[in-house]
Amino acid sequence: MKVVLLELDRGSQRIAVAALRYGGYEVTTAHTVEQVITQTRTHRSDAILADLAQCDVATLVAELRARTELPLIVVSAGGNDGDLVTALDSGADDYISKPFVVEELLARLRAALRRARRVDAPAAVVTEDFTIDLAARRAFRADGSEISLTGIEFRMVEILLRHPGHIVPRQQILQEIWGPRGVGSPHYLRVFANRIRQKLEPDPGHPRYVHTAPGLGMVFKLDHGASRMPADEPDAETETE
Repeated sequence: MKVVLLELDRGSQRIAVAALRYGGYEVTTAHTVEQVITQTRTHRSDAILADLAQCDVATLVAELRARTELPLIVVSAGGNDGDLVTALDSGADDYISKPFVVEELLARLRAALRRARRVDAPAAVVTEDFTIDLAARRAFRADGSEISLTGIEFRMVEILLRHPGHIVPRQQILQEIWGPRGVGSPHYLRVFANRIRQKLEPDPGHPRYVHTAPGLGMVFKLDHGASRMPADEPDAETETE
């Protein structure tokens, strides 16, 4: 799984990266909120760890939360209840003070990821032509071969599958994937919708699943043969919350 690390204190970056890699995570680093959003929208990402040092926790967390729904854990040197409350009230999923115990940080990250998976149920959508595993962020054809969706392509499919059979406004899709700069670029939807059809549709010229409502948005239609599989029940592993 991949974690984006927002590290404003460059001196602490090496410690955080080492801790995450010890836990088996891929790590990409960023030094601004804009870099974080770019990472999450162009590459598959699973969570954000924001080491905010002495920065304005409320402002940065609120800005991140306004632009992404990924699990967000804040690490701060503040070490007081006020910082914790501020981070959580601003939209963080969890908070940990420095210096932290590596195993506690990893446990909190695993717990946040489990909670996110429960919210994202169903975990998979199965049709006659393909299966989309939302939890694993992978797609497969009916013959079992994998469909290679880019990060942006999968994100668009994911957004549409949250509302199957209903039109998702184009401004909402543009905002969630590209942020403010995408709102004025509706042609992005046409380009990526065509790419998705080429990969998922049995006949891209006559789409069965991915449809565009001109001037309104997009809709992912599931026929009667499709099914939505619920996420697995959480295991009994105990984590530090």
